[in-house]
Amino acid sequence: MRPAPALPPTTELFRMDGMRVLLTGAGGAIGSVLARAFADLGAVVTVHDLTTDKVQPLVAAIEEAGGTAYALSADISHADQCSRLIDEAVATMGGLDVLVNGAGINRRKPILEVTVDDFDAITAVNMRAVYFLSQAAHPHLKSSGRGSIVNLSSLSARYSFNTISVYAATKAAVSGMTRSFAREWVKDDIRVNCIEPSVVQTEFTKPLWGEDHRYRWFEDTTPIGRLAQANELVGAVIFLATPASSYITGQSIVIEGGILAGGDWDSYAENNS
Repeated sequence: MRPAPALPPTTELFRMDGMRVLLTGAGGAIGSVLARAFADLGAVVTVHDLTTDKVQPLVAAIEEAGGTAYALSADISHADQCSRLIDEAVATMGGLDVLVNGAGINRRKPILEVTVDDFDAITAVNMRAVYFLSQAAHPHLKSSGRGSIVNLSSLSARYSFNTISVYAATKAAVSGMTRSFAREWVKDDIRVNCIEPSVVQTEFTKPLWGEDHRYRWFEDTTPIGRLAQANELVGAVIFLATPASSYITGQSIVIEGGILAGGDWDSYAENNS
């Protein structure tokens, strides 16, 4: 039987001092919040996006706050650029302890209007890139001895909406890959987990909540009664990236305000205010 790892004191379980983190798609609202959180907890952070212009302000903000951050660019819809990004991140930070696959795109269309180009573009970033980034990161995470991958999946992996059929399929694939990677790489001391958040209130998702009738739908359907905010994902991601979750791998943490907990069959009663 393998020995259990020596864990830090309780007060340091969520610290990331000296850990080297690569976060893809960090130019967005969620990625930038996560990058700042990693840096606040002591990690060295490399933030990626399609161009460095999208993440340079984030690097500047982290450094101004006393953290260490680097910016890298790559078009991860191409598999060769996935491996290049990993190599550059490792060279920049001197290794890799945590990979956060956060990059994602979407083209919202009814199924009958989805083109081959739409399908290929979404799957290339949301699914294929996750696979080949993780594959390229494997030897470095193995060398780390405390390697962790956190994938950003989605509630749509198990609860889909109209006009996001391809996106939902890619997120279901990410949740599935999470389990496959976790099972194969556990012997290499690499843990792999994911989060499956509901709609987070950002500019990226505004087409889903920006119209009044859709906003009311989320308000009525979500037991907590509102949309998630980007900073509400931080706790789960930090938990999965740190020794605090040392015995957890192959899991999905659903962050959805209680949507899957069930419904209220009295909600439409005449006397229900």
